[in-house]
Amino acid sequence: MPVPAWTRLSLQLGFQPPLCPDTLFGHVIATAVPGVEEWRDGTYRRTLRLPGGPGIAALRPEGDHVAARLLLTHPADADDAVAACRRILDLDADPSTVDPHLARDPVLAPLVAAAPGRRVPGSARPDEFALRAVLGQQVSTAAARTHAARLVAAHGDPVTDPDGTLTHLFPTPAALAEVDPSTLALPRARQDAFVRLVRALASGDIELSPDADPVAATSTLAAMPGIGPWTVGTIAMRALGDRDAFLPGDLGVRLAAARLQLPASRAALIRRAEAWRPWRAYAVQHLWATGDHAVNRMPS
Repeated sequence: MPVPAWTRLSLQLGFQPPLCPDTLFGHVIATAVPGVEEWRDGTYRRTLRLPGGPGIAALRPEGDHVAARLLLTHPADADDAVAACRRILDLDADPSTVDPHLARDPVLAPLVAAAPGRRVPGSARPDEFALRAVLGQQVSTAAARTHAARLVAAHGDPVTDPDGTLTHLFPTPAALAEVDPSTLALPRARQDAFVRLVRALASGDIELSPDADPVAATSTLAAMPGIGPWTVGTIAMRALGDRDAFLPGDLGVRLAAARLQLPASRAALIRRAEAWRPWRAYAVQHLWATGDHAVNRMPS
C-alpha cells in the first residue's frame, strides 16, 4: 500500500460534562489491539477504516473537551472520523440524565458521587468489535489482545504511521471470509464461531453498523452457535450502543456484586438491576470500577 499524503486536523470534541476519563480510556487501552491501537504520551491512538482510505485518530482528555488530532487520507472523511471518535468515547451521553437515575439506588449512589460522568467505552466499527469479542470469549484480556494482534498482522491492511507505531487497519469481514480456521490458535468451537460470524458479516446475513437495529442484530447473534450471552451483551453494549445492555454473568460484575452485597445469583441480580433501567450499561461501568483490573485506570 503506498504511503498516503496525510491531511492533519486538530479538533476539540465537546461533550455534556462531567466526563470521567479513567475507566473510559483505561478500558480502550487495556483491550487495545497492538498495531491498531496504542497509548502514547497520554493519548489514545488508533487506525480508522474510512470511506476515502485509512486514517489515524489521536484522542486525549483535556478537561472540558477531548483533543482530537486526525490524520486523514482524504479531508472529506473528517466527519466520519469524528463520528467514530465520538462513538469510541461515548461523547454524546448525557450524565445529567444517567447519573441522577442511577444514584436513586443506595448501592450505586456513592459510586456515582465518587465518579460522575462515567461513559460506556464504544468502538470505531461494530463489525470489528464483534469479531474481537468472539476471539476474546472465555480468555483473559491479554490473551484476547494476542489473538487479535495475530489476526491483524496476517490479514490487516498495512498503514504507515508518521507519529507512532501503528501498523495496520483491522481486517474487514471480506478479507477474512476465506481464512483457514485451523490457523487460528483457538479451541475448535471458537474457531467455528469466528468463521461463522465472519461469513455472516461478509455476506450481509447480519448487519453490524452504527445504524444497525440492536434488537435484530443481537437476536441474530444469539442464535449463532458458539456465541454466548456474555459476547452478545458485550457487543450490544460496546458496538451497538445499547445503553441498557447488562452482563449479569460477567466475572467483574459478579465480583462487584459480592463486594457491594448485591444478589449473588444471576436471576436475582437481573431482578435487582431492573431499577437501573434504561441505563444498565452505565451501571456496569460503575460495578467494574470497584475492582482493580487495568481497565479501571488510565495508563501512566
